[in-house]
Amino acid sequence: MPEKYNSTGVHLRLVLTMIFWGGTFVAGRLLAEELHPQSAASFRFLLASLMLLTVVFIQNRSFPGLTGKQWIAMALLGLTGVFSYNILFFTGLQTVEAGRASMIIAVNPVVTVILAILLFRERFDIPGSAGMVLSVTGALIVISRGQPGVIFAGGIGVGELCIIGCVLSWSAYTLIGKHLLTNIEPLVVVGYSCALGTLYLTVLALFTGHLMDVKVLSAKSTGCLLYVAFFGTTLGFVWFYDGVKQLGAGKASMYVNLVPVSGILLGSLLLGERLEGSLVLGGALVFLGLYLINRKARPLLKT
Repeated sequence: MPEKYNSTGVHLRLVLTMIFWGGTFVAGRLLAEELHPQSAASFRFLLASLMLLTVVFIQNRSFPGLTGKQWIAMALLGLTGVFSYNILFFTGLQTVEAGRASMIIAVNPVVTVILAILLFRERFDIPGSAGMVLSVTGALIVISRGQPGVIFAGGIGVGELCIIGCVLSWSAYTLIGKHLLTNIEPLVVVGYSCALGTLYLTVLALFTGHLMDVKVLSAKSTGCLLYVAFFGTTLGFVWFYDGVKQLGAGKASMYVNLVPVSGILLGSLLLGERLEGSLVLGGALVFLGLYLINRKARPLLKT
């Protein structure tokens, strides 16, 4: 009985985590109305880093030490997965709907696999390759709002390009962590990389003067900021990596497919975003492709 209860609790926490992560697109969209992308990203990770480092310290009773090479890898993680990702994330959400952005980012696993094949010569089977083609096609439909031809004519906006940049940033973060930091607890990697990324974000925000935007922060934006810092970052990562520990990376990663679903639904419910045909068709192709890729629950495919 206790095992069944614990297993049920892990699955429930993973589902809630995906809802939290889907909600970050809505909260980010609202934050983008009041805060500059630099200040929004800085404040999110100032709060989240403090929380995550506290969890790391409590779990390990100290801060684990790293070698020089590990610190370099960690610095690269902070640069890709925190600094560039979040600047692009909040910039993109100034013009791209929450649901559409979440669906574009859903193609993360596919881009990660493609880069792994190109850079590290990893092999992939025929169904998986077909899945990549389907997912990329679906993403192109979502990005172009049903007119893929405009992409090749330079007709997509800066917002969409920023969200595509998020995908590339997170893929780089995933591959760096997979190949350079294999012997470190995932939560330690997240905590340290977030702290370093926060340093980069804060320095940039101070240099450009956007860190003082907090003086004009409304109650709504304050709530959104606390949401993305605690639910979307700290609690989300703690629960996700607990799921990885209890169920394995492959099974836990399968839940990530719920993120764009929750992003689209929450965007529709809370922001009144329309569920357009291009989003439905493109999303269906993305999910079909992800199913073909993930049918063996490959650990690389977590986002």
